[in-house]
Amino acid sequence: MNDLQGFLAALQVGGAMIYPLLALALIAAVVVLEKGFVFTARTRLPASLVALAESYQFSWQTLEERVDALSRGNYFRGFFQVILENRTHPAWWVESRAADAAGLIEKQLSRWLWILETIVTAAPLLGLLGTITGMVRAFKLFGNQGLVDPTGVTGGVAEALIATAVGLFIALVALFAFNYFSHRQSQIMDEMERLGTCLIDRLRLDAEPAVPSRRDETVFRLPRDAEARPI
Repeated sequence: MNDLQGFLAALQVGGAMIYPLLALALIAAVVVLEKGFVFTARTRLPASLVALAESYQFSWQTLEERVDALSRGNYFRGFFQVILENRTHPAWWVESRAADAAGLIEKQLSRWLWILETIVTAAPLLGLLGTITGMVRAFKLFGNQGLVDPTGVTGGVAEALIATAVGLFIALVALFAFNYFSHRQSQIMDEMERLGTCLIDRLRLDAEPAVPSRRDETVFRLPRDAEARPI
């Protein structure tokens, strides 16, 4: 309890710039929680489904049952369903529809990440602004007769240091969160592209005509009299 009161008292010393910095911290926390939920709950992909898609030996009905078992908000479910619903069309058509679905999913995954990127830049600048205002406040206490109020000088320096520290802390948290979510987004899109390629390759394989076996091949032979006839 005493630590919390000391922390709040230190923030009050930080001056007016503390309030916009706290607003940025609140916004960053909301974005981090939202993206954490999205990347945790809506991008789960069972290893059994990955192995099935990579085997090329699956039945489309089995794959459809595995996809339906995923949660409704799962992005992989929506991506696979686009391929399954269009698999009777040519492979180029399915590939185009899958690319469109992947593009929409990528937009959903990257939503609000620009806010974290903005906070990474804005928070240190606000902290720097608080530093400048605190130092100006401290320098104003120097008059023609020298230092008028030593306590006020230390308060202005404290305001400058606290604003800078808070701004840098918020920027660091937002930076780590932004880089982590960007990396996870790249991993998910790479996995989606790889599995989509596996399914489309299977469609191309199904569309190819069956190669006749050697028993079914027609062997052309000349008549016996043609073989014996001199040239």
